[in-house]
Amino acid sequence: MNTSPHADALRHDLELALRLADAADAQSLPRFDASDLEISTKADNSHVTDADLATERAIRSILEQERPEDGIFGEEFGAQGSTQRQWIIDPIDGTANFLRGVPLWGTMIALAVDGVPQVGVVSMPALGRRWWASTGGGAWTDGENGPRRIQASSVSSLDDASVSFQSIAQWSDAGRLDTLLAVAARVWRDRAYGDVYSYMLLAEGRIDMVAEFGVKEYDIAAAVPIVREAGGRMTAIDGAETISARSTLATNGTLHEEFLSLTQS
Repeated sequence: MNTSPHADALRHDLELALRLADAADAQSLPRFDASDLEISTKADNSHVTDADLATERAIRSILEQERPEDGIFGEEFGAQGSTQRQWIIDPIDGTANFLRGVPLWGTMIALAVDGVPQVGVVSMPALGRRWWASTGGGAWTDGENGPRRIQASSVSSLDDASVSFQSIAQWSDAGRLDTLLAVAARVWRDRAYGDVYSYMLLAEGRIDMVAEFGVKEYDIAAAVPIVREAGGRMTAIDGAETISARSTLATNGTLHEEFLSLTQS
């Protein structure tokens, strides 16, 4: 998963992804905490709102006009077109937070080339925050004086590590609750910051590990370039270099092998 086109070749794709995030924010933010928000339940018993649907439609509309040869894979409307160059979209990651008025939700937009995420944008408009990266171009966020480059932490001991486990239910459903307790007992601090925000905290060096189960490609694809360009590492929980394993382990890079060993024991 480490092979990538030259960074310059991705510049226009990143520019487009940032414009897609602008379009997404314009749909999602006005519906956040709206009294007339429409909520329904999908076949898998997860929730979807009118904002999820409108946001993905807005992104797809732009892509169909500007990148007609590229494929699209979105949470709400599925996959279409090529998988060689595929835009992977989660219109609102953290829908449960969104519908309860909790501001920890965001739009995730990635471009994967031959299955490898090369461009990633995460926009969390309720927090007024955005993060982005392209392979070879560094990881960035918006600062007070313009874009600011971000870097994963240099923490080198599990004793000093701060981790986000996402949710107890995920680990329990995966039959890994004992593993979670072992991780929590080994590190300095454990919290469930949740959803995409955890990965952005990791990329900024504020925490040192994120792990979760039951994830689809659109749940993590946009985070991959951001974490990796920040100096972190992101694999499946067993170390496989894929976004299709339904699990993920993201670390500051330095501690990756130790966390792999800890989660496999």
